[in-house]
Amino acid sequence: MFTIGKELDGALGRTGTISTPHGEIRTPAFIPVGTRATVKSVLPETMADLGAQALLANAYHLYLQPGADIVDEAGGLGTFMNWPGPTFTDSGGFQVLSLGAGFKKTLSMDATGVEADDVIAPGKDRLAKVDDDGVTFKSHVDGTMHRFTPEVSMQIQHQLGADIMFAFDELTTLMNTRGYQEESIVRTQAWAERCVVEHQRLTEERVGKPYQALFGVVQGAQHEDLRRTAARGLVSLDFDGYGIGGAIEKERLGTIVGWVNEELPDDKPRHLLGIGEPDDLFTGVESGCDTFDCVAASRVARSGRVYTVTGHFSVTSAANRRDFTPIDTECDCYTCANYTRAYMHHMFKTREMIGATLATIHNERFIVRLVDQMRDAIEDGSFKDFKADFMARFYA
Repeated sequence: MFTIGKELDGALGRTGTISTPHGEIRTPAFIPVGTRATVKSVLPETMADLGAQALLANAYHLYLQPGADIVDEAGGLGTFMNWPGPTFTDSGGFQVLSLGAGFKKTLSMDATGVEADDVIAPGKDRLAKVDDDGVTFKSHVDGTMHRFTPEVSMQIQHQLGADIMFAFDELTTLMNTRGYQEESIVRTQAWAERCVVEHQRLTEERVGKPYQALFGVVQGAQHEDLRRTAARGLVSLDFDGYGIGGAIEKERLGTIVGWVNEELPDDKPRHLLGIGEPDDLFTGVESGCDTFDCVAASRVARSGRVYTVTGHFSVTSAANRRDFTPIDTECDCYTCANYTRAYMHHMFKTREMIGATLATIHNERFIVRLVDQMRDAIEDGSFKDFKADFMARFYA
């Protein structure tokens, strides 16, 4: 399933190829997020044109709407969304806890002086309850109650039919106590074991379906011993690959991911969940991760914020009203080839839907291409110079 290409000198990074029933993924690679079986405002055909090798959809959202059974009846996620390439689905673990508990999706969380095992956003009721068997949660769509267990997550993901799926894990934050984090990694390990059993059962039962790879998810927050223990426990289950999840302090991303990847087997792919900012992608690649996903590129695009080689800016600012240059003169995307900052400014100011479409195309291409360039730089031995040049310009 995974073959290693060239290794990055002095670091854990490497190039490689993940083989799936729907095609190969050359790594490192950024996997755009199509939460509800769509990258918001952009056609799947356009995602292919801008260089996306695979797309990731969300089990929680597709379970609630339209229902995993409908996706299964349609022929699986790829057929349903008219995407011929490889697909990923996450387990739903993040969403049942984050949407239910009110956690915000941020890379860095300030835990200074905080010790709490039941933290929720101000003014919100906790809508998710964890026990050793699973999670009971209230739908953010209509308020109905539901329950996810490891077995339910596997059943949903098998119906969705993605090439790569993730074991059900418990989301914790940096605000949870050390004691709770210890309990949580034991629980996540037990859930992983149950996922493996159910995955094997469903694979045998669903004869004739393409094989779906199962990745375990390493938790453990900011604690080295817990991260290493969690990784070793999952390695013992011989997953097809591994995801690295949980809240991580941004300034320690490389250190924490390095701990985990030192424990994981070299011959299995490693996916860093929810990471998409340029500096974090460089850190993730250097630390040995092969694939990444994040909603940031499309989310900020819908508000008019776009990436360039010299940083990001908002096309809605007055400075762009009469600027007839592309968003980024060095970008090869459809938007930059055909539209100006002035036009983008006009589209957002008049709230035309095409504004979000064009901005998303640009941002997704920027991030996909950036990770592709990292892969090429590892291959030709120029990674260190490429990183230094990019970082100096983007974060000037």
